[in-house]
Amino acid sequence: MRLIIVSGLSGSGKSTALHVLEDVGFNCIDNLPVSLLPALVAQIQTHHDSADQKFAIGIDVRNAWRDLSIFPEMLDTLKDASVPFHVLFLDTRLPVLMQRYSETRRKHPLSNRETNLEEAISQERKLVEPIRDAADQVLDTSNLNLHELRDLVRERVVGPHETTMAILFESFGFKHGLPVNADLVFDARCLPNPHWQATLRPLTGKDPDVVEFLQSESSVEEMYQDIKNYLSRWLPRYQANSRSYITIAIGCTGGQHRSVYLSERLYSHFVTQFDNVQVRHRDINKHRAA
Repeated sequence: MRLIIVSGLSGSGKSTALHVLEDVGFNCIDNLPVSLLPALVAQIQTHHDSADQKFAIGIDVRNAWRDLSIFPEMLDTLKDASVPFHVLFLDTRLPVLMQRYSETRRKHPLSNRETNLEEAISQERKLVEPIRDAADQVLDTSNLNLHELRDLVRERVVGPHETTMAILFESFGFKHGLPVNADLVFDARCLPNPHWQATLRPLTGKDPDVVEFLQSESSVEEMYQDIKNYLSRWLPRYQANSRSYITIAIGCTGGQHRSVYLSERLYSHFVTQFDNVQVRHRDINKHRAA
């Protein structure tokens, strides 16, 4: 089990940090009362697969400010139970927080008719001081934009080996409509079509006879190489820009032959280059059901 506790001042970027952790496979629970932390961890540990589980828990002043003083005591409980954990605290300078609240026009959780924004931030800073003092890592987000904050959390907390991007190659047929989730679309309808070969028509791009037919066509190989080279150059840049997933759709007329073949070949190549690569054939069985 791996546990990361995320806390900090309201407006410092806690939600962004939790989203980063969620994107790399953490189960995220936001705004947990501190007093419930040991019970939650104990419940998680009772599951047989808990050793492989990753959890990120957000703790702040929204609903549990009375519990914050007992945070060090709760950490001692986790240590006694031999639970590995990491505490991340996000801090931001007062003028920056004031500006962020002014720009977003959001209400600070501690502000009310008697407490203005500056007083609320000052009060919050005192309340979360036990968490800050116990933190393994304090990140000052004052000078960071959204993308820089995401990158810093990935680098300092998650680690470069887990900054993976999910890649999906999806074949489809244009006559059934474009995939609504596609980020990149390549059109293979200009390639020789196995549909016009009577023996190949009932088959798909995964069958050896169709594969042999398409491999014998130079234009098919040219398109494959062009798409592969394009993706080899640009996928790392998508990943470096904190993309969590990308769907690459390959289309032909019916989604049975050419698009399936190209998606399979691209998958076979890129599965050796990236950690999380999948292939899906949206329309491969539609002609059989018709």
